[in-house]
Amino acid sequence: MAKEDSPSASKDLQELQRKLSLLIESVQNNSKVVAFMKSPVGQYLDRHPFAALTLLVFVVMSAVPVGFFLLLVVLTSLAAFVGVMLLEGLVISVGGIALFCVLCVLGFVSLSVSGTIIVSYVAMSSLINYWFSPSVLSGGCSRLEGQAMKCLVLSAPEGKSCEEMHLGIVFVSQAGV
Repeated sequence: MAKEDSPSASKDLQELQRKLSLLIESVQNNSKVVAFMKSPVGQYLDRHPFAALTLLVFVVMSAVPVGFFLLLVVLTSLAAFVGVMLLEGLVISVGGIALFCVLCVLGFVSLSVSGTIIVSYVAMSSLINYWFSPSVLSGGCSRLEGQAMKCLVLSAPEGKSCEEMHLGIVFVSQAGV
């Protein structure tokens, strides 16, 4: 059996050697490899095969640690990016809630201030109308043609009229209303 396996193994080795020599020839005929071999570094490595082998082994062996380092850098960057996004999202959420609270307080304050201004306006206009009404300025209640006039005297004793007190709020209504 050893003799039968030997010719097939030698044929496989010859086929492998032929494929390897074709691969080496295709690499050596590559335009980029030819340009590199004409450079000073390529000529130095061609004259010093041990240095070329050492450089090749170093590059191959350093590929794994460099790959792990690059993976670490990418993962760290992604983690930092996600962390910043989460932190930024948290800050924006807290800021949005704070803004909502401030706007609610400002809405309540604006309602209070506008209510106070409206109440002050109504009260001041009533007082100004009372102080400068035609009945107070003319010295009493007067009858207008087609209208009935009523006088409401504030804290006036019984039996006194608007003419006597010169003080009151005049309500004018249409006759029949």
